[in-house]
Amino acid sequence: MAKREKAAANPPDSEPNLTVEQLAYETGMSVRNIRNHQSRGLLPPPEVRARIGYYGAEHVARLRLIQEMQAEGFKLSAISRLIGEHGADADRFVGLRQAVTAPFATEAPEVYSRDELTEKFGTDEDRLIEKAKKLGLLVDLGGERYEAPSPALIRAAEEVTAMGIELPAALAAIEKLSRNAQISARTFVDLFVDNVWKPFDEAGRPEEGWEEIIAAIGRLRPLAFDALNATFRLSLTSEIEKAFGEVLERRQKKK
Repeated sequence: MAKREKAAANPPDSEPNLTVEQLAYETGMSVRNIRNHQSRGLLPPPEVRARIGYYGAEHVARLRLIQEMQAEGFKLSAISRLIGEHGADADRFVGLRQAVTAPFATEAPEVYSRDELTEKFGTDEDRLIEKAKKLGLLVDLGGERYEAPSPALIRAAEEVTAMGIELPAALAAIEKLSRNAQISARTFVDLFVDNVWKPFDEAGRPEEGWEEIIAAIGRLRPLAFDALNATFRLSLTSEIEKAFGEVLERRQKKK
């Protein structure tokens, strides 16, 4: 196979001069992926001359933006919805993603061996490991090593079992909490989308409003956390009083 020469990405105002193979070389992306992006409407069509498609600086910039958004955690389906064919405001969505992920990026994952987990929880049952993986508490790294994305949850489960509560019951409780947390999270996201994002979007996403939008979404997570924490404290106190009240009432009736 003949060695392909690398063509320098042309300046924005110059004529596109990259074939699809050269574009792939320039961006480190496969030709197949480039064509897939084009079919999704993520990449503008090339300029066709003598039946050959040529790509330019605009295409290089777009592909690099897609790579950046993927690195920030966006899936291609989301990127397609966000930037579409014209790529309007795509770089802004990268900023939004960073605003969303930055506030709670302080808990570092920890890695445990199978033996360490057995020692912590006093059991080595495969079904419990599988349950913990399904709940996202553990990620299998192979070689009987597991990553805990949230070590705080592992410590909480360990303390609960130290109180005499069986691990299956603790995992079932975490599963219920996870479902409820997802509902709560959706509530706050809907609140932001309906009352902040939609009016901004319907106004045509004015340039002067982006800073406020990014600041708002940056505040969303800590505000949601504080509100959820406060309401949970109130609910927990109420439920404890109710539960112990019922226990005492039943005891009185037996006398």
